[in-house]
Amino acid sequence: MERKIRVLIAKPGLDGHDRGALVMANAMKEAGMEVIYTGLHQTPEMIVETALQEDVDVIGLSILSGAHMTLFPKVLELMKEKGLNDVLLTGGGILPKEDVESLKKMGVGELFGPGTPTSESINYIKNWVEENRK
Repeated sequence: MERKIRVLIAKPGLDGHDRGALVMANAMKEAGMEVIYTGLHQTPEMIVETALQEDVDVIGLSILSGAHMTLFPKVLELMKEKGLNDVLLTGGGILPKEDVESLKKMGVGELFGPGTPTSESINYIKNWVEENRK
């Protein structure tokens, strides 16, 4: 039996609004994924350490604070330092289109904004894992 997709959902920084993260976590569980939710106010170091300990396939960051151009690159840098090169970094939040393009050029996966159907994110993750599974 194939292992379920393991997803870490994290709320980095001072962002205290986690409704979207919780909606995504529930939708992913319903889609058959194992979901680890870190809770609010996580540092990039805490997120990457948890991802390492939990042997996840995907890290999903939910950022509404405007700090996405700092937090995504920092998590990506720490992932590379810890050898998590086969883990997808994706996420969502309030992200201007030009910032999304810059983050994707750095190596971040697809990013999803408010109103995106949960199925779109879930299908993206399933397809990515299928193509990149360890």
